[in-house]
Amino acid sequence: MKLKTALAGIALSALLPVSAQAAVEGRDYTVLPKPIPQQQADKIEVLEFFGYFCVHCYHLDPVLLNHSKTFAKDTYLRTEHVVWQPEMLGLARVAAAVDDSGLKRQANSAIFQAVYEQKINLADADTVKKWLNEQTAFDGKKVLAAYESSESQARADQMEKLTNTYQITSTPAVIVGGKYAVKFADWQSGMQTVDLLIDKVREEQKTQPAK
Repeated sequence: MKLKTALAGIALSALLPVSAQAAVEGRDYTVLPKPIPQQQADKIEVLEFFGYFCVHCYHLDPVLLNHSKTFAKDTYLRTEHVVWQPEMLGLARVAAAVDDSGLKRQANSAIFQAVYEQKINLADADTVKKWLNEQTAFDGKKVLAAYESSESQARADQMEKLTNTYQITSTPAVIVGGKYAVKFADWQSGMQTVDLLIDKVREEQKTQPAK
């Protein structure tokens, strides 16, 4: 009887939806030694550190952007470009401009292709201005206007500080709730882990005392 009960439990667990399962520390995620403050403390942040030069980020980007459409209203996606060397500040400024213009979903694919496949140096200000003016797949002039604003440079400088302060040493790095770093076996299973960690953070927030 006990054996039957155990087998039934195993069979049931195999049928449970991903949301009813739990992410396992060490297998699915790690805990950051230094939590990263969320931009919106009362919500759940999914934060990606990426680089336009990174082929893995290139492949993850459409998966993560598409998956973020399924997030509940209490969850949002935030992206920050890593800055390991001074010359990466130019790409970080492009990332800031894409964010500020609201055209990330339209522009990111073209930017990744330009940097990674076509080897266009979009870290160079003159090159990126010329390139943006020529774009037709998205509103390049709108992104350029954001790029030329002082806010884009300030954000790029902030990305450099975040990279150094939180010791981001590889990309892509996806962090949920400011403290749980996703481990990727593949991109789709990684999205399942993201969802599980969102559930975990949501439950933790419910048990935190009101401020």
